Amino acid sequence: MILSSIDTYTKTNFNIAIDCASLMKGEYICPDPKYDHIDHKTQQPKGCTRENKAKVRCIAADGIKCKETGNQTFYGEIPCKWTNGYHFETTLLLSIFLGMFGVDRFYLGYHAIGLFKFCTLGFLFIGQLVDVVLIATQTVGPADGSYYIIPYYGPRLEILRSNNETFRIPQADWGYIKREL
Repeated sequence: MILSSIDTYTKTNFNIAIDCASLMKGEYICPDPKYDHIDHKTQQPKGCTRENKAKVRCIAADGIKCKETGNQTFYGEIPCKWTNGYHFETTLLLSIFLGMFGVDRFYLGYHAIGLFKFCTLGFLFIGQLVDVVLIATQTVGPADGSYYIIPYYGPRLEILRSNNETFRIPQADWGYIKREL
């Protein structure tokens, strides 16, 4: 009897509306698993923008009420990879079979390189071989800066880059340590 009254008191009086954008990890699930948020045409979250962000429906933990919607749901941003219609498989097949004519580069939007490959038969077939490797490793992508459309469980690569803000851990000079021993 006492437990049920405490539970009822908690549910009615501590269900305060808060700004759900400020929730910490573990206080919400994003995206909401009840909804299909994947665009089957691009294999990315629906509404992915050029800034590689998509707004999806999220759900707050039990007992949390969001100011934005007045219930347990809110919209949050998740990372995505913006695509503009270039398929990875199509590009790779064009590079293998028609790369000597520059069709792969024309398809990706690199018209000057495509014309040069056409005039020189793929730089005497060496350029074709180089392009097959560059496209297969996803080093060369579409000219508009978008990503390839790759099946959700396909051969997607994550390219890690470092710049001046990248933190590097100092490594021990093993030759110096060996000399001391």
